[in-house]
Amino acid sequence: QVQLVEFGGGLVQAGGSLRLSCAASGSTFGNYAMGWFRQAPGKEREFVARIRWNSSTFYAESVKGRFTISRDNAKKTVFLQMNGLKPEDTANYYCAAAVRTELVFDSWGQGTQVTVSS
Repeated sequence: QVQLVEFGGGLVQAGGSLRLSCAASGSTFGNYAMGWFRQAPGKEREFVARIRWNSSTFYAESVKGRFTISRDNAKKTVFLQMNGLKPEDTANYYCAAAVRTELVFDSWGQGTQVTVSS
């Protein structure tokens, strides 16, 4: 298990940008995949993006071409750059780590709220 803390949420107009950050504890950050998920009110949590230990990335179709996930292993931080935001992107965004099993996310942050106004 690792401790994860998200930063960077807020209120933005449609078409705007936000950059989320997630800081991790522990000494093996570079060894496992990191991901971003989101949950809107009344909806189930959904996958947004993930980045593996080798920096390969994968995105949900709904955000492909607008969002970019990246990582800085020296700073034990993963980022989610969100451009062209839409009202339907409004959700609580969670950072997650797949520590024990490849691509099985077992550590979660508390979440940061992103609200996109129309």
